[in-house]
Amino acid sequence: MNARIRRSGLLITAAFIVLFGMLNWLQIVSAKELYNDPRNFRRIVRDYANPRGPIIDSEGLAVAVSVPADNQYDFLRTYPYGPLFGNVTGFYSFQFGASGIEDVFNDELTGRDPDVGAADLLGLLQGEVHTGTAQLSIDARAQELARQALAGRRGSVVVLDTRTGAVVALYQEPGFDPTVISGHDVDAAKRDDATLAASNPDPRLARSFREIYPPGSTFKIVTAAAALTFGIATPDTEFPVLTELDLPLTDRTLSNFGGSACGGNLRDSFARSCNTVFGQLGLDLNEDLVKSLQAWGIGESIPFDLRAARATRPAAGSFRDNAPLFAQAAIGQGEISVSPLQMAMIAATVANGGQMMRPYVVQRVLDVDAGIVSETTPQVWRTPITADVAATMRDLMVGVVEQGTGSAARIDGVMVAGKTGTAQVQGADPHAWFVGFAPADATLAQRQYAIAVLIENGGNVGSEATGGRLSAPVAQQVLSGLISGQLPSPTPAGAVPVPGPTPGG
Repeated sequence: MNARIRRSGLLITAAFIVLFGMLNWLQIVSAKELYNDPRNFRRIVRDYANPRGPIIDSEGLAVAVSVPADNQYDFLRTYPYGPLFGNVTGFYSFQFGASGIEDVFNDELTGRDPDVGAADLLGLLQGEVHTGTAQLSIDARAQELARQALAGRRGSVVVLDTRTGAVVALYQEPGFDPTVISGHDVDAAKRDDATLAASNPDPRLARSFREIYPPGSTFKIVTAAAALTFGIATPDTEFPVLTELDLPLTDRTLSNFGGSACGGNLRDSFARSCNTVFGQLGLDLNEDLVKSLQAWGIGESIPFDLRAARATRPAAGSFRDNAPLFAQAAIGQGEISVSPLQMAMIAATVANGGQMMRPYVVQRVLDVDAGIVSETTPQVWRTPITADVAATMRDLMVGVVEQGTGSAARIDGVMVAGKTGTAQVQGADPHAWFVGFAPADATLAQRQYAIAVLIENGGNVGSEATGGRLSAPVAQQVLSGLISGQLPSPTPAGAVPVPGPTPGG
């Protein structure tokens, strides 16, 4: 009997210890995570009773703001420009929690971050609510320019400041208006959410940075840089003229676009986007290709405000058994999938002399008196290539625009560097890509922009889509407008977009 009592006592004691440990874990270790979980409706209800700071663009235009509401919640979150910023601001919903900037910077916007109200301690002690303002690096006019350039076609435009990593534009089609889903009418919010969820694709998916795609020939920037870095080739290295490349370990071949024959030196092969040359480079690089991808951060987590998707790549040590996949990877197919944001970062790295900057979308956080609480300092994330390799790649990319597949990206009086890509998609029309930067010869006194344009699944021309035909003109329009300063006014939600003047070039 005593033994049974002792065993029961030990079991009860152990259960209490486990329960005590779990309670402490939840209350101390996981408290912040649980509080910030978008499913934490108690937080949402409490926060709705208080004002919430605005989200503004780089010029101070409010793109998310709280207005007084005559009901139990006191304040209503509204988004004056709707889909123009929907995938950046995200939503702030009683029913569905928060997403985007509304989620990541919730403490700053609600004033719960102690730094936001630190300037007025007396006011805080008296119970005053001090909200913060999140100021984006994005210019609403650049967003509007990207919207007009995409012209309703499904895709994304990402523009970065090459020297700082600041996001200048981050736009996608289709987008969504967060207003209804953030409203107080629960039934309307549920209907709106159901409608969005049933759409194909779901407009709530931030495809410009949260989804990954095969980049096609735009990825030849990375392959060419790897060949230069590891001494596999120089711009003048000659390659045989072929229509297809035999792949090892298989009876399959790798063909050029349209079955054409191409080859010659690396410079011309890059301008013509010759698959057989770059497939051979992938084989010649062997495991060094993976080393290069790792140096570029391909397959690693990108340090971005809004939690970017991680790219995919061949596994290290897999060349011996999967050599054909390395040839495919070298032309941006097979196991390579990358977000538009990361492709813009790759272009920006070439422009920036080999330094890859950490991308960011929130420039600063302001207090209630517009004082700066915190400001993003540009930081180098990686240096995947040397300045010499970057200079050579810049020249190769300029050649693509001046005499190769990217001629539709030319701007009168401006040197443009770029690379086109047409990525094959199984069972669907191809993705059309363009990545590049301009002015390619910018001085330190000039602002320089890197861009990635993706038009998904053939745009409006289906199987005839190519990066040079569809995406290069979009990049030309956006870069031309940014460089010239001819930017359209942003269109408020619910208004009919009125195209601005088309930039020349």
